[in-house]
Amino acid sequence: MKPLFVLLGTFLIACIAFLLSKKNIDYRLAGRIAMASMLVFTAMGHFIYVEGMSAMIPSFLPFKKQLVFLTGVLEIIIGIFLLLPYYQNVTAWVLIVFLIVVLPANIYGASHHINYQTAIANGPGLAYLWFRIPLQIFFIIWVYISTNR
Repeated sequence: MKPLFVLLGTFLIACIAFLLSKKNIDYRLAGRIAMASMLVFTAMGHFIYVEGMSAMIPSFLPFKKQLVFLTGVLEIIIGIFLLLPYYQNVTAWVLIVFLIVVLPANIYGASHHINYQTAIANGPGLAYLWFRIPLQIFFIIWVYISTNR
């Protein structure tokens, strides 16, 4: 839920800033700024909640902690590249694929009741997916709309 608030809050702030400075709003740029901010915010979790996020990765995958760090670094890099006009379209497709690829970790974590902050099996469980899967779709649509030329 927090990433959604970061996304929407940053979008609103960017729109207001555009309105005050330019008298017109560049919604697509505001959308990319908001997504980049959200990605940096979620990346912080990869470095703060390493144990819990590692527990969300299925057991057949090796190097769980390294994958958590790698995906955190990727989120930061993708966030930066979303803001570079020359790279925004390619980056958008990379981000869409990334959002699809990481969804199974959310499903695995939910099915095992993983609380990513504590690494304890007391999370919300499968009910969380009723929110998370539509949210992931929303993020994908957001990326597509804010980068489509």
